[in-house]
Amino acid sequence: MDAMDSSHSQPTATSDPAAPPRPPTGLRAMVVEDEAPLAKLIGSYLERDGFETAITGDGAGAVTLARQVDPDVVVLDLGLPGLDGVEVCRQLRTFSDAYVVMLTARTEEIDTLIGLSVGADDYMSKPFSPRELMARIQAMLRRPRAGIAAPRPADSTTTTAADLIHRVGDLTLDVDGREVTVDGRPVALTRTEFDILAALARDPGVVLTRAQLIEAVWGPSWAGDAHLVDVHVGHLRRKLGDDATRGRYVRTVRGVGYKMGAGQ
Repeated sequence: MDAMDSSHSQPTATSDPAAPPRPPTGLRAMVVEDEAPLAKLIGSYLERDGFETAITGDGAGAVTLARQVDPDVVVLDLGLPGLDGVEVCRQLRTFSDAYVVMLTARTEEIDTLIGLSVGADDYMSKPFSPRELMARIQAMLRRPRAGIAAPRPADSTTTTAADLIHRVGDLTLDVDGREVTVDGRPVALTRTEFDILAALARDPGVVLTRAQLIEAVWGPSWAGDAHLVDVHVGHLRRKLGDDATRGRYVRTVRGVGYKMGAGQ
């Protein structure tokens, strides 16, 4: 059985005997989970996929560990004792742009929204399939960077520097340098927030549906709640000093999706 209940899972010496370990990828992962058997099982899958993996069951210790190992991916349990997953994620986002997958045993929507609002890139409810977790992590790592890897229009054969610098009012988006400024001040965005903004900026007059944004940012193989886009857009707006009513930089098109605003 691949699906598991974290309260009864036991780690195995080999996470999937049919799949030989992959060569080291040079990528680092951190598992933050206070249930040791579950943490070890997740760690075994990550190591099998070539990740150098660190494991901790302590929220406060996770923040310190993240500064030491500089992970590319963090698998983070929401219900940690002491410093919970939401606060750990909030602190991580002050110095790390690692992909964060939040795990939760509580399926109420509010838990999901709270976790994503502090910068989690994805979430999974327990019990879950370790293979699905790894598939989502791999999809995040290989997803196209909006504005760079996205296909060009049929009548365009080259990419110029102008294609990678977008200006909307006081906002400047440098796709190649992955930098955003508003009125000359840098804005710290997570990878996901940046990629959503870049996807919208690439075709500023076009409305993108949630499904189109998911395909552009998370990739066509991603499967999850489409409302994840709304949460990230809300977080992006707050960082840009924007809101849904004004829509200076990100406009909501009711019943359809989102497009770039006019900067006013």
